[in-house]
Amino acid sequence: MPAPQRADARRNYLRLLAVAEEEIASHGAEASFERIARTAGVGSATVRRHFPSRRALLEAVSRERVEALRTHARELTNHPGFEPRAALLEWLGEVVAYCVRAHGLAVLLSYEGSPQDNSCSATLQEAAGLLLDHAVRDGAVDPGVTAADLITLAAGLAMATEHHPDPTASAQRLLRLTTLGLSPETPGPRGTGTGTGTGAAE
Repeated sequence: MPAPQRADARRNYLRLLAVAEEEIASHGAEASFERIARTAGVGSATVRRHFPSRRALLEAVSRERVEALRTHARELTNHPGFEPRAALLEWLGEVVAYCVRAHGLAVLLSYEGSPQDNSCSATLQEAAGLLLDHAVRDGAVDPGVTAADLITLAAGLAMATEHHPDPTASAQRLLRLTTLGLSPETPGPRGTGTGTGTGAAE
């Protein structure tokens, strides 16, 4: 008898999660717990039991897509003709695009705290670190750049362009402008060290 009950509970949770994802897509990170409960046909207490905080709600909604981004980072490193910098920028562009579409993910990634307190942030930092390590060893990215920097950048661009007419296009344009500064500095005239190294971003 317990097995059918567990199956029912799983179906109910997945239904609640699907409703929560739709609400966050429509209303952003401040989506109403009460509206989620009404749409899913459950009480507010049920929603709170599954998602005791707004952070928990945002993490649950984002977890599957975040895992897909981690998987893609691994796939990029194993791709024939792997180019560390190009792969890193491709992946970072995907993170920015998802942050723009998902609304709540950018807010989730902006929460302070250790990676242990924010599993989605920790997962994305792990994935970014894998690509970043290759790019740094290849001399294509300054060694001072961290995985946390990249995830903070992605979240910040998504939040900054949220109300633009075309948020995705605006965020991607700003990402291209920003990544011009990721390359190590190259010597300027007479060895002054004032070059920007922007050529590697093309």
